[in-house]
Amino acid sequence: MTSVVPVTRTRIKICGITREEDAVAAARLGADAIGLIFYEGSARHVTVDRAARIARDLPPFVTVVGLFVDPAAEAVRSVLERVPLDLLQFHGSEAPEFCGSFGHPYIKAIPAVPGGDLLQSAAPFAAARGILVDAYVPGVRGGSGVTADWSVIPRSFPRPVILAGGLHPGNVADAVRAVRPWAVDVSSGVERAKGVKDHDKLTAFVRGVHDADV
Repeated sequence: MTSVVPVTRTRIKICGITREEDAVAAARLGADAIGLIFYEGSARHVTVDRAARIARDLPPFVTVVGLFVDPAAEAVRSVLERVPLDLLQFHGSEAPEFCGSFGHPYIKAIPAVPGGDLLQSAAPFAAARGILVDAYVPGVRGGSGVTADWSVIPRSFPRPVILAGGLHPGNVADAVRAVRPWAVDVSSGVERAKGVKDHDKLTAFVRGVHDADV
């Protein structure tokens, strides 16, 4: 009987999608997930109506992630009523009980604070599907373009690691080789303007991830 050899493949999430054509392009190029931002403080914020149209136009087997920053519970429920989100992403100071209260799987973003303890910060979120490790920029909730400090990420982590923070086609292969995350998450690094994706950069980014997996 032939044994099955497990294959490790780094998953790819393209965040900050604001246009249907960018979502479809990302999916066709090999993205496993797209991120829709419902935080009005972001330059990549999308309305619920636009998000619903983007989700509707996606091909099958692409995870739709909704990103929130310290939202009211009613705001999350309102989005869930109109947008078919597969996964919630919380990017603020939300408590574990809040994150898990919507009947949807979630991931929790935690900044790579210099001198901080990521394991300790992640411990309360044992029910999260994964921990998104982002760059630490005071007062900024993601999308800063600043590269996270990869050296502070422990090799053994209790939940799958999603690496974010300053990734782009020029460094993503090095990031994957250094951290070996479950997934990578990019937004500004594949844009030609805020919220508008550059399809050539998307292509190069996906290629960089695949090259590092070989």
